[in-house]
Amino acid sequence: MTEFAGELRRLRDQRGLSYRQLAALSTVSSSQISDLEKGQRRPTREIAAALDRALDARGRLVTRLRTPAPDDVEGEFEALELAQRAAASDVSDTILDRLDGIADRMAMSYATTPPAELLPKVRRHLRYIDQLLAGRTTLQQHRRLLVAGGWLSLLRATLHIDLQQRATAAAHLSTAAALADQAEHPEIAAWCLETQAWDHLTRGGHRRAVELSRHAQAIAPASGSAIVQATAQEGRAWARLGDQGAMRDALGRVERMAEHRPTPEHPEHHYQYDPGKMHAYTATTLSWAGDPAAERVAREVLAELEAEGARPRRIASARLDLGLALLSGPQGRPDEAAAEARTAIESGRIVPSNWWRVDELVGGVLDSGAPEGRELSERAEAARPGVAD
Repeated sequence: MTEFAGELRRLRDQRGLSYRQLAALSTVSSSQISDLEKGQRRPTREIAAALDRALDARGRLVTRLRTPAPDDVEGEFEALELAQRAAASDVSDTILDRLDGIADRMAMSYATTPPAELLPKVRRHLRYIDQLLAGRTTLQQHRRLLVAGGWLSLLRATLHIDLQQRATAAAHLSTAAALADQAEHPEIAAWCLETQAWDHLTRGGHRRAVELSRHAQAIAPASGSAIVQATAQEGRAWARLGDQGAMRDALGRVERMAEHRPTPEHPEHHYQYDPGKMHAYTATTLSWAGDPAAERVAREVLAELEAEGARPRRIASARLDLGLALLSGPQGRPDEAAAEARTAIESGRIVPSNWWRVDELVGGVLDSGAPEGRELSERAEAARPGVAD
C-alpha cells in the first residue's frame, strides 16, 4: 500500500465515512476512492485536493503524492547533440526520430500540463529545430524537420491562445502554416485553421469560426484527425449562432466519421482524434444551444471522465457544460449550476482562454437572482487568471 493510500484509509476511518458518504462530500466517485485505497489507481493532485477538502485534512493527502522528477530538458539536449556529433552528417535519422517522439510527447502532455509550464519546453525544442534547419540536410531530412517544427509551432500557438497571448499566438500560427506549406503537409495546415476557428469562437467571432472550420475540412486529409475536429468546431459555432439545423448536421457528420475510427494508442494526444471525445463535444454543443438533452449528455460525459480520472482539464470543462445545461434547462436550477461552476473554478484547471465560459455561467446565475450568485461571482473574480500579451 502506498503512503497516500494508507493515509486516505486512516482519514476516512477516523471520520467514520463509507466510500459512498465520502464520494457525496467530494467530487470523487466511490469506486475511485476504493481503488485509491487499494493502490490500484494513481491519485492526481486534483483528486487529492478534493479529498483533502472533504476530509478537512489540511493538505495531508496532497503532501503524500509522489512528485515525479521534472524533465531534464538540458540533459535531453546533451544526448541529442552527442548523437548529432557522432553522425556523419549534420542531422542523423536518430535525431529526427527523437524529435518526432518529442513532438508527440509534448502533444500528449498538453491535456494535463498547465500551459505556462509546457510552453518553455516547447520553445526550447523549437530553437533546437531552428539550429538544425540551418545546417546541411538532405531533402528528406529537411522535410522531417519542417514537419516536427510545424507540429511544435502549432502547439506553441495553442498554448499562447490558452494564455490569451493572442499576438504571439498569431505569429506562431503563421509559422506553423508556412512550415506546413513548405513540407506539403495538409494535416498540419488544417489544424492551423481549426485552431484559428477555436480562437475566434472563444472571442465571439462565430461566423468566422464557421468559415475557418469549413476551410479546414476542405483541405484536411479524409483519414486524418483535423477533419473531425474541424467539423465538431463548426457544430459549436452553429450552436452559438442559434442555427439548430446546421448544428445537428455538423454533429451528425462528426458521429459518422467517429464511428469508423479506432481509438488511437494515445487518446490524450491533442492532434489525434479520439472517438471518445465525440460525447464531450456533443455535450458542449447542446449546452450552448440550450437543447433539452444537454443535461443528460453532460452528466454522462462527466461520469465517464471521472471514472477515467486522468483528464482534469476536460472534467472542469464538462462541469461548465453541465452548469450551463442546468441553468438553461426547462426547470432552471441555478443553485445546482452554481455548485458545478464553483467546483470547476476551484479545480484550478480552467485555462485563461476558456474563462469566458465561466463568465457566461456566473452571469446566468446572477441574472437568475439565485442567492448563490454573489458569492460565486466573488469566487470567480478571486480565481480569475491574469492575462498578458
